[in-house]
Amino acid sequence: MSWSGRLLHIHIAARASLAMEELREAKLIAGRGIEGDRYFNGIGTYSPKPDVREVTLIEMEVLDAIARGDPPFPGEKVEIAPAEHRRNLTTLGVPLNHLVGKRFKIGEAVLSGGRLNF
Repeated sequence: MSWSGRLLHIHIAARASLAMEELREAKLIAGRGIEGDRYFNGIGTYSPKPDVREVTLIEMEVLDAIARGDPPFPGEKVEIAPAEHRRNLTTLGVPLNHLVGKRFKIGEAVLSGGRLNF
């Protein structure tokens, strides 16, 4: 299977308590993540956890569904701006669930889908 989606936003935060900063481009380093991000520097909230969280992704379609009040929380419409969800990359047109356990490219970077993130 192959998808051709879009990368809408790139965000990092230097520390867990800081607001996310939007970048126009980013440098990804294998085994570390996005240069300048808290997880790249090993100081993110979940850095000590054994599973890898070098880069996190979310679909814009999910943010749109939450804003509409779609299930699983029907009627609870919540607008979440791309900088508020604390994920590094916001995509459009890419079903991220299908990438768990697979290698895929975003720009020149090759990533490996680790697990679903709720």
